[in-house]
Amino acid sequence: METSIEQIREQALSQLKTALHPDEIKALSVRYLGRKGVITQFLRDISKLPSEERPEAGKRANEVKKELDTSFKEILKKIESQASAAKGRIDVSLPGRAVPRGFLHPLTLVTREICSIFIKLGFDIAEGPEVETDYYNFEALNLPKNHPARDMQDTFYVSDNIVLRTQTSPMQIRVMEQQAPPVRIIAPGKVYRCDSDITHTPMFSQVEGLLVDKDISFGDLKGILTAFVHQIFDKDTSLRFRPSFFPFTEPSAEVDICCIMCKGRGCRICSNTGWLEILGSGMVHPAVFENVGYDTNRYTGFAFGMGVERIAMLKYGIDDLRKYFENDFRFLRQF
Repeated sequence: METSIEQIREQALSQLKTALHPDEIKALSVRYLGRKGVITQFLRDISKLPSEERPEAGKRANEVKKELDTSFKEILKKIESQASAAKGRIDVSLPGRAVPRGFLHPLTLVTREICSIFIKLGFDIAEGPEVETDYYNFEALNLPKNHPARDMQDTFYVSDNIVLRTQTSPMQIRVMEQQAPPVRIIAPGKVYRCDSDITHTPMFSQVEGLLVDKDISFGDLKGILTAFVHQIFDKDTSLRFRPSFFPFTEPSAEVDICCIMCKGRGCRICSNTGWLEILGSGMVHPAVFENVGYDTNRYTGFAFGMGVERIAMLKYGIDDLRKYFENDFRFLRQF
């Protein structure tokens, strides 16, 4: 036998002193004590020794094997204990890690900007339930049962008389029931309709406004909305009021702005008309005032409503409504 058991012992202990990682110690244990390890091979070679030396060599080999096994386990336990204790300590000399900065969704940004503009114009913010009664969502707004205009709003019905609101207009009724004129509010929030395609989603955001007082005219409506358009886009943006129909306003008008993509020359976005519809408006219908107990001979008012998604698409040049809801960070981080 070329190497004695004492030489094997000294070599193993020497290498153990320089081992600093649990994996290194485990590797040494396999090398010396494993089934194909150095000591195992030594025990197999004892048969080559003279018969009178075999008992003593075998005894000593087993003693060394036990000693090394104990040493390996003690050192391994010590290193693992030190590593575990180190996890609970904070090294204040290490460089800090930057906390990622959050960002707001583009719809949130535009909703806040719209609200900010109207707050500066003297409006208050009103919020209410997204699950509404049929009365507040339709009847009080001059859309009685079986009214044909209800077909314009594909409604999610929770029950016969409970719906997911199709507009934030119910807040106008709720506020007027609780407050005598003057009233000057905007109602931002989510609304729901059974509609889903490239230009519509079942849930979308809306901001509606209401102003009621003495001697309010259509001219006041035009002035407020013109100021809003010039602030949300820019002062050079042209707008027009186009006759329309809404059951809760009379007269009613759609508001169009000069296409911000082609500057009125005509393009795919504006269907070559040079104009883009952004909101609906009108003078509050007398039947709506009667439903809340307002004196129609004393008070007049106007209302308007807009989709936040559409305003954001025009403001930021977004070409697909679905991008708002895909949660793609590459898109959202741009804002």
